Amino acid sequence: MISSSPLIDWLLESLELDASLFHIGRYCGGWHASTHGLARASFHLVVQGHCWLHVDGEPEARRLDSGDAVFLLRDVPYRLSSDASAQLAMARSRGVMQSLEVDASDGVGLVCGFFHFHSGLSALIVEALPDWIILRAGDPSLAAARSLFELILEECRRASPSSSLLERLSHLLFLYVLRQQAIENPGLGGLVAVARQPVFARLLEALIEHPERPWTLEDMAACTGLSRSAFFKRFNELAGQSPGQVLQALRMRHACRLLKADHTVAEVADAVGYQSVAAFTRAFHKLMGQQPGAYRKSRH
Repeated sequence: MISSSPLIDWLLESLELDASLFHIGRYCGGWHASTHGLARASFHLVVQGHCWLHVDGEPEARRLDSGDAVFLLRDVPYRLSSDASAQLAMARSRGVMQSLEVDASDGVGLVCGFFHFHSGLSALIVEALPDWIILRAGDPSLAAARSLFELILEECRRASPSSSLLERLSHLLFLYVLRQQAIENPGLGGLVAVARQPVFARLLEALIEHPERPWTLEDMAACTGLSRSAFFKRFNELAGQSPGQVLQALRMRHACRLLKADHTVAEVADAVGYQSVAAFTRAFHKLMGQQPGAYRKSRH
């Protein structure tokens, strides 16, 4: 059986995302920059100097120094700026990015990019996370993340930094930050909150290990020792999703892995508890946005 901590690790490892850079460079003078309105999650790594993060609705700006990073998981109204004052930041024109100089004494050097979270289980995990997360260079609990940031900084010092390598390092950096959130943020909801509760963790373990079973609400409630109504109410409060939605997401996560391993659609449908290929295909398309056969071909 999977214990609570490894279960949380399993959930985070199941988070499928793509990272893509959109610029590496330096802003000087008075400026502001933002990706708000693009309906995408973004990240900004400060590799030289400092800037200020302004998030609409927040009473104060956050200073970001070299070694800090901000991960914006939703399209919240925000801007990065040279100014601590929100009014001055709003009045500034959009910055023009120059070539990166990691050892410069003025301005701020940034590595910026987008995250794309895949449908299904990944979307359920991200929905419970905060709108934005700041990584602080001096946080003693994030030593591994700081080591990754040093690799990013070292790559930025090269004459021609590799976008592909920086994307992979940013991806890993984000996963470390998420794991720390899961450990230290008691207010975190969603599947992480479910996995923290031993009675519900046992159920998640069973769903993960036996997605092929014909699970009913009564079966799931019995696995927790709660009545049907008490189980349904408490699960929804913790997860922000119904037990059925979570079961389907876990089944589709397993289905994706089997399809990547070149199993046939019929084999996969049976392995995740569907009585017919047609029913599985409809469910897969609804959650993942494409037919299972097309998904299988795209991964080979």
